[in-house]
Amino acid sequence: MNTMKSITGILLGLIIISSLIFSVSFTPSKPQITFAASNMESFMNMTEEQRVQAAKNMTQEQKNAVISEFSKQNSTVKENMTDSMTNNINSLMGNFVGAGDGFHNVEGVAKVIALSDGKTFLRVENLQATNGPDLYVYLSTDVKTSDIVNLGRLKGNIGNQNYEIPTGTDLSKYDTVLIWCKAFSTLFGSAKLSSQ
Repeated sequence: MNTMKSITGILLGLIIISSLIFSVSFTPSKPQITFAASNMESFMNMTEEQRVQAAKNMTQEQKNAVISEFSKQNSTVKENMTDSMTNNINSLMGNFVGAGDGFHNVEGVAKVIALSDGKTFLRVENLQATNGPDLYVYLSTDVKTSDIVNLGRLKGNIGNQNYEIPTGTDLSKYDTVLIWCKAFSTLFGSAKLSSQ
């Protein structure tokens, strides 16, 4: 009788253990969201349209993982522009302010500089920005992107850099500089240009 109780107890124990193992192995687990350096490189090697489309297919959690990974990377640019090259009488200038969301931040100065050869540049000095996956420099009518002049991809999130402004750009209209993540449609920071 004791042997029978023993065997029954062992069998019940085995049934309970196997049912636990079965339920654990077939319970869908939440996918681990990671974004490795190789994925970052793949994302950056996509065309602009591919990056925008990839971002549209991401969950907010995946977007946050991408942005978090990019924010850990820094790229410094040290472009020069000497006073002898410039012809500035009433230059436009503004200080960057971050997006105000506690994460996306931009500090530094934006200046419009006219060169003696007739070209006009946006000069960004002492830039310190949160890095992102698809950052661009825009001239805009406000802090949105409904009406912009695209000056190109941000060259680095730290340092000094120059962006040529297309001839004929009305700087009284396009008087706000944006650091904008195109893929995620997110403002990182802006600078309102005014006469100094």
